Amino acid sequence: MLLSAGAGAATMIGTDRREEPEHEGSEPMSGASWARIGAIVGAVAVIAGTFGAHGLKGKVEPADLETFEVGVRYQMDHAIALIAVGLLAMRVGPTRGLSAAGWLFLIGAIVFPGSLYLLVLAGGTADWLGMIAPIGGSAFIAGWFVLASSLRTDRGRSPSDSGAMAGAGAWAGQERREG
Repeated sequence: MLLSAGAGAATMIGTDRREEPEHEGSEPMSGASWARIGAIVGAVAVIAGTFGAHGLKGKVEPADLETFEVGVRYQMDHAIALIAVGLLAMRVGPTRGLSAAGWLFLIGAIVFPGSLYLLVLAGGTADWLGMIAPIGGSAFIAGWFVLASSLRTDRGRSPSDSGAMAGAGAWAGQERREG
């Protein structure tokens, strides 16, 4: 590390420090990160589903098994939603809206099915866990609204100016035409 004096101020040369972003808060998470998280959440859903089908069948009441399966279904659905957030962020670039939707889906994918799994595994001794599930469900709902809002193209730019729309035609197999 070297020190250099320039314009009356000492600066470090040879360090790998990047400038802090001009805005406060953290940067949006990358699309690849969201896709990886979605894949992990999906894998956990498959493990939970397998456990429910083979480990719980015959050991819990049918209604409890159905409750467990609802948790698995919502977890897998939102694993796919997380992967979609990742793919969108890879295509249009990470945005705060996509990251917010991803975080809400992730929170929901932990809290909603997790509370249902624990409710079933506790065997009726922790009914209060049923009151936790709506928190996860609310996170899911908020995530969908945030995702819808983040995909709007009428925020002061024409669709042709939007990176989101530039890639949309390519996804549909259409070429983007200039002019």
